[in-house]
Amino acid sequence: MSEQHQEGPFRGAHPEAALVIVTTGPDLAGHEITEYLGIVRGIVVRATSIGQGIVGAFKGLAGGNIKEYVDVCDAARQEAYLLMMRHARDLGAHAVIAMRYDATEFVQGATEVLAYGTAVRVTKK
Repeated sequence: MSEQHQEGPFRGAHPEAALVIVTTGPDLAGHEITEYLGIVRGIVVRATSIGQGIVGAFKGLAGGNIKEYVDVCDAARQEAYLLMMRHARDLGAHAVIAMRYDATEFVQGATEVLAYGTAVRVTKK
């Protein structure tokens, strides 16, 4: 599958993905940070569906990667990422630096996924 046909913010296919530059680094190459706008975040709490839970539990008996669980985790991260980007855009940010993910089991069977970073305004050097 070519990159242009893949979906999701990590592959650049989502319209909001192009609005804010995101990096895990502390700065943005070729740019000067002119203003720090603060921490931005996106929070999602996800649980598996009954079907995913049953299929995943059976596959878990055999060991290995469980696609049903991967799909839930990937969807949660993508949604949290987009929420973080929307938060940054609402503040007028050009970029998010030092972006990270965190995940915590909220209650049994439900996980909180947090995407966060520092929103900044930049100019090209």
